[in-house]
Amino acid sequence: MTTKRSMFEPVQADPFDDGLPRRFQRLAMTHFSMESFPMLDAQMTDQLKQYLQNLREPVELVASLGDDETSAKTRELLEEIAALHDLVSVDFDGDHERRPSFVIRRGNDAEKWVRFAGLPMGHEFTSLVLALLWAGGHPPKVDADVLEDIRRIETDLEFEMFFSLSCHNCPDVVQALTLMALENSRITATLIEGGAYKDEVEARDIMAVPATFLNGESFYNGKIELPQILERLDTGAGAKAAAKLNEREPYEVLVIGGGPAGVATSVYTARKGFRTGIAAERFGGQLQDTLGIENLPGTAYTEGPKLSADLDEQVRENEIDKIDLVQAEELIPAKQEGGMHKVRFANGGELTARAIILATGARWRNLGVPGEQEYRNKGVAYCPHCDGPLFKGKRVAVIGGGNSGVEAAIDLAGIVGHVTLIEFGDQMRADEVLQKKLRSLDNVKIITSGQTTEVVGENGKVSGLNYTDRTTGEAHHIELEGIFVQIGLVPNTEWLKGDIELSQHGEIIVNDRNETSIPGVFAAGDATTVPYKQIVISMGEGAKASLSAFDFLIRNSAQ
Repeated sequence: MTTKRSMFEPVQADPFDDGLPRRFQRLAMTHFSMESFPMLDAQMTDQLKQYLQNLREPVELVASLGDDETSAKTRELLEEIAALHDLVSVDFDGDHERRPSFVIRRGNDAEKWVRFAGLPMGHEFTSLVLALLWAGGHPPKVDADVLEDIRRIETDLEFEMFFSLSCHNCPDVVQALTLMALENSRITATLIEGGAYKDEVEARDIMAVPATFLNGESFYNGKIELPQILERLDTGAGAKAAAKLNEREPYEVLVIGGGPAGVATSVYTARKGFRTGIAAERFGGQLQDTLGIENLPGTAYTEGPKLSADLDEQVRENEIDKIDLVQAEELIPAKQEGGMHKVRFANGGELTARAIILATGARWRNLGVPGEQEYRNKGVAYCPHCDGPLFKGKRVAVIGGGNSGVEAAIDLAGIVGHVTLIEFGDQMRADEVLQKKLRSLDNVKIITSGQTTEVVGENGKVSGLNYTDRTTGEAHHIELEGIFVQIGLVPNTEWLKGDIELSQHGEIIVNDRNETSIPGVFAAGDATTVPYKQIVISMGEGAKASLSAFDFLIRNSAQ
């Protein structure tokens, strides 16, 4: 069961890995509260002071404040930060229209700046710290080629990005845009906390975060990382990434997928002494969308982004070659047993290996009804933790009565005005402890034997949904503003059709040794026919797949 937590509390890993230890990030999430003064407690003050020692150049903070409470808290936070290091100065004479907001800029180059509108607390405090460090000359841990791509941009780019304090996908976007703005004076970034600017959120019809705008027009809705932003800007980053892939030496074991199964199998193979690579479209996979985890043996409570960060760290410690943000497009099996398999990626790059382990995981299943795609991010959402705060006080529905659906309904009930949970079956499938909690909430209605038939919209956003009572056949309409879809997973295996044997549900068919229909190709986790899609099961299946690959490799000499 997911324990109700403060929206400022969840832990987010730093995707740029700029030397901020895990304990610092955990402190940031645990100790910061909009309700407490001072903004920095003694422990956090000591930690932040330590990391500000990495500053090499002056950093200027320029704030534009109003008379509201959030402005007062912004002033206090900035004063406390400025007091921690002589290279940090603060000025409260800003005249920007967004109040409260503040600029972080390089002291030796005032044309390079980033603006935070609202308080960057919760998940975004790490983003604030990184902005301070980067503005002060601390080098980001980003490939030199990527930095050069940023600096080479000669077009004026004005980014605006909206985030929520409970969104665990937002920091990646915030930090990517921050870095771009601080590296190139032609690029500006204004990062807006939606809770502080509700009128603007409403005016722009923002119903899902992260929401990124470029020069006043929608640029991207959802999580997008720095290399992907550069690709969309057509800087040639994609071609360079492909060239780097092609330059890599063949692996003994190549893992496709960076979730629990993929990491487990890569760690096992690396510890056997095999040259191992792990390539993933999104490292962490579904973990990035998972908040409370209370059923992982040995861990009383953790959260998906934190567990993903821990897995990432383990990959690094075992000297596994990690390749992130690449989408597998084609599997080219070896022509003979023991030969080299090849995987081709969407950017045109290729990797080869004697053994391939497929751990591509799964993604949220769509409803597949009229209106769903039309109103996606306009009221139709899939991440209650990210987008729930945008529906504060409104009416929403949760589709799905499994654990994910019931947990989503419980969390949303503490934010929104009313929740209607619709379950297709005649009874909910969630654990009884979750059902009991849900039934205890007075702003939740439960509908069973309900089949959603249409998402209804008005003026470009969701206004309701239609469903049919499967028992009586009677059609019903519910007026609401948001729909959260939680109806299970679909395997990420479309790219394998025709190359490997799949089940009727698109899952990779494996035997008890995790072998697929192709010798030397193994599979593990949610993408396979193994029942019960759980983190702990995926980890175990990953370990099995690696041991089977080990057995295969020692019995088949390199060709």
